[in-house]
Amino acid sequence: MKQGKSIRLFLVDGTPGGIVAAEIMNWTGHVIAAPRSRLADLLRRPELARTGVYFLTGDDPDNVGRTRVYIGESDNAGKRLGQHNRGEDAGGKDFWDRVVVVTSKDANLTKSHARYLESRLIAIAGEAGRAGLVNGTAPEYGYLPEADIADMEFFIEQVRIVLPVLGLDLLRERPRVAAAPANPVASPLFELKSPKHRLAATAREVDGEFVVLAGSGARRAWGGSAHAYRALRQQLLDAGTLVAHDDERLEFSEDQAFSSPSAASAVVLGRADNGRLSWKAAGGGQSYADWQNAHVAAATEKETV
Repeated sequence: MKQGKSIRLFLVDGTPGGIVAAEIMNWTGHVIAAPRSRLADLLRRPELARTGVYFLTGDDPDNVGRTRVYIGESDNAGKRLGQHNRGEDAGGKDFWDRVVVVTSKDANLTKSHARYLESRLIAIAGEAGRAGLVNGTAPEYGYLPEADIADMEFFIEQVRIVLPVLGLDLLRERPRVAAAPANPVASPLFELKSPKHRLAATAREVDGEFVVLAGSGARRAWGGSAHAYRALRQQLLDAGTLVAHDDERLEFSEDQAFSSPSAASAVVLGRADNGRLSWKAAGGGQSYADWQNAHVAAATEKETV
């Protein structure tokens, strides 16, 4: 069983939309996030004069609902962010509207450490595939002693825990569906069938995400009215996650995580759909909604005993 983590969030100016600092108990790292509109205030913070890595994030104009990110490092994060705030024609970056800076409370991060972190974080973000990377390739990080590499890998694991708490999933590992059956609270295998379109899809809920499994079928074309899920479907086509199977069907080339059963069923059926009712447990026919309600009822009964 995974152990819990204690994360301390501090709203620097008392508002959730302002500057937010985050720390994990017994970790030397320090994370601070702010909207670009508060960059001037952020740069006054002493942490910004330290060595560290940073994430510039913003909406991806080419993919609705998707985030773009640039990951960098500096021995003076504040100075580098000031450079990034310039216009594109002056060597800056225009796309970002939020920044997250990761430094160390004990000031023991060196330039070599930061270069290692930058390289690994770019590689992890690319592998996760949850955001569009502005970085071209991960730079070479140079040599680090074996003990330092071990320390930095632990540092990275803590960053991967904190960022989702701040609303950034870009380093979050893809759900490992193969491991789901060993999890006592993992979902059953769900099925979605459409005899009319001769297709079937399977999925599991893993770590809070609804994952459609590789090999599942999907309708060849969007057949419903305009909907936000239509853009999501097109993104999966463009990314090669959905590929042509025959004249009527597409197929998932890899496992794909969705935020909800309805998002998954809409992509599969090519129209808006209530996936809580459409997805059925394999063998039993219980809908996703019934399965979830049964778990909630069982937990409620346990609390009242």
